[in-house]
Amino acid sequence: MWSWVAHRVTGVAIFFFLLVHVLDTALVRVSPQAYNEVIGTYKNPVMGLGEAGLVAAIVFHALNGLRIILVDFWAKGPKYQRVMLWVVVGLWVLLMAGFLPVQLVHTFGSH
Repeated sequence: MWSWVAHRVTGVAIFFFLLVHVLDTALVRVSPQAYNEVIGTYKNPVMGLGEAGLVAAIVFHALNGLRIILVDFWAKGPKYQRVMLWVVVGLWVLLMAGFLPVQLVHTFGSH
């Protein structure tokens, strides 16, 4: 059940990110100066942590989506759904362990 909840939560979070991203990118056509000001507000540690959260959400959503496809379309999918969930969690931890140190140094390191 928790993977179901996490899949929906990450999907909604990604949707809202994409909505904001489209709106702030469209701002460049209206006013390049306003666009630069908005992009400038994103360059802070809070947004750096938000970017890490976004990547975590995208990676989990993608891996879990593949698991859901296997559960739905592979004859043995329902039998192995719990094992596949642990594979998803393990891959997610592994990928995030490779990404987070780089992101955190970029966010909090001296420029």
